[in-house]
Amino acid sequence: VVFNTPGANANGVKELVLAGMLLASRDIVGGIEWVQREKDQEDIDKLAEKQKKQFAGCEIMGKKLGIIGLGAIGSMVANAAASLGMEVYGYDPYISIDAAWNLSRTIKHSKSDYITVHVPLLDSTKKMINKEAFDKMKDGVVLLNFARDLLVDEDALIEALNSGKVKKYVTDFANH
Repeated sequence: VVFNTPGANANGVKELVLAGMLLASRDIVGGIEWVQREKDQEDIDKLAEKQKKQFAGCEIMGKKLGIIGLGAIGSMVANAAASLGMEVYGYDPYISIDAAWNLSRTIKHSKSDYITVHVPLLDSTKKMINKEAFDKMKDGVVLLNFARDLLVDEDALIEALNSGKVKKYVTDFANH
C-alpha cells in the first residue's frame, strides 16, 4: 500500500537544504579533498595556513535567500534561514493559509544570493527554472534544488554555470 504523506520528510529536506547552502557558501568539500591529498606532508600545519584562504568562502548571515514554494518544506527552510540571520524572500502563488500562518513575519517578497526550489513536478512547473528565469537572477547566485530534477532546464543550467550567472548548483539528483 502506498500513502501520500505530505510533509512527512519536511524536516529532513529542510536540513539537507541548509547543509547544501553551507557547503556552497564555503568550499568545505574542496578543503576535505585538500587534506586527503596533503595529509602525509610533514609540514601540513604550515601548508594549511598558506592554503586556507582558497577555502574561506562567505558567511550566509545577511545574504538573501529566495524560496520558490512555501509549503511544508519551503516554510520550514524560510523560518530556519531567517533564524540564521538571512534576508528571506518567498514566492508561492498557491500558499495555503496554514503555511502562511507558519511563516515568520520577517519573510519578504528581490534578487537573492541563494535560491531554493520547493514545488511539485507538474506539467506547469517542468523546466520552470529555465533561461528566462536564470536571466532574472543575480550574477553568482547559488541554486538549490531538493524538490525534483525536472524543475530545472539542464541545458539552460549548464549555460548559466559556464557563464558565471550560477556560481553553484546544489542538488540531490545525480544528472549529467
